[in-house]
Amino acid sequence: MYKIPYVNLVAQWQEEKEELLPIIEKVLASGQYISTSVVEEFEMNAAKICDTKHCVALNSGTDALVFGLAALGVRRGDEVITPPNSFVASTSAITHLGAKPVFVDVLPDQNIDPSKIEAAITKNTKAIMPVHLTGRMSRMDEIRDIAAKHNLQIIEDSAQAIGSKYLNIPSGKWGKVGCFSTHPLKNLNACGDGGFLVTDDDEIAEKVKLLRTHGMIDRNTVKHFGYVSRMDSIQAAILNYRINKLHLVSEKRRKNAELYYNLLDRNKIFIPDQRNEEYNTFHTFVIQVENRDMLKEKLAAVGIETGIHYPIPIHLQPASINLGYKLGDFKITENQATRILTLPVNQYLTEKEVTEIAHQVNKLS
Repeated sequence: MYKIPYVNLVAQWQEEKEELLPIIEKVLASGQYISTSVVEEFEMNAAKICDTKHCVALNSGTDALVFGLAALGVRRGDEVITPPNSFVASTSAITHLGAKPVFVDVLPDQNIDPSKIEAAITKNTKAIMPVHLTGRMSRMDEIRDIAAKHNLQIIEDSAQAIGSKYLNIPSGKWGKVGCFSTHPLKNLNACGDGGFLVTDDDEIAEKVKLLRTHGMIDRNTVKHFGYVSRMDSIQAAILNYRINKLHLVSEKRRKNAELYYNLLDRNKIFIPDQRNEEYNTFHTFVIQVENRDMLKEKLAAVGIETGIHYPIPIHLQPASINLGYKLGDFKITENQATRILTLPVNQYLTEKEVTEIAHQVNKLS
């Protein structure tokens, strides 16, 4: 058992259970578990956070990506530009539609390098999918200008960036579509799978609403063949409760991150600088260090749990073999994959614990 766990969902439950249990009981007592006003309330709350006209609640962030791409018109043979160091969902969503992911290397901060995007654009390119990794947003002003120049759509993978901002514009607002996850490990977390899509486009919102419920206009009329991807009412009720505290979660994580910035030895440990134009909500706190695996083992030995996000880039996964990429194609991503280590940053850490983690990282690295 770790004395300092990477996440602490047990502590979250202990803090919230007295208020959450009556909320869950109310949903169960209603006998209405799907497509209810509770879900609509969450959609309004999430749209407000993202400053968008529409939010469509779904059963996962992955479906948000798949449906978002489909609503943008991405089809078999199209290409979507995206980084190779994301969680696999961003790439798999592209392939599910028969489209081709085209990878572009990243910056030292792990986000897609805008200066390398134009070289990857072909006549088949349909969209750019930046991934706001770790809670830090990509350089969306540069990406937006490239997309406008080449008449491309932008779909944001914002799964790790709820509440984050760039140039004071929220994550999910920059693209035609923004896609989010409410997986239990996210900053805004349900007690099971969940996700949502945001957009200012009426037509896209309507398409996704149809897709999530078999394409049914009403109980007896199917306009398009679709899927089942509804957020259930219990998860929506939990999220409605937690979304009201999201700003507190973000600020606590930012406070923990600031402690790390002040305490970690930057001569041995690389941490991307914080830029004035970004508001990072720190879904994860990732350092880059030599002998990463050894450090991870040493930290585990003293009771500190860490993670790696992600040790094998997507272009080197067995599933990507038909894409034609090889080792050496994306050197920055590949180098980072050997050096990145994710430290605990969750909102239940005490200042003493963050200080202890920083001390041990400095000592053992």
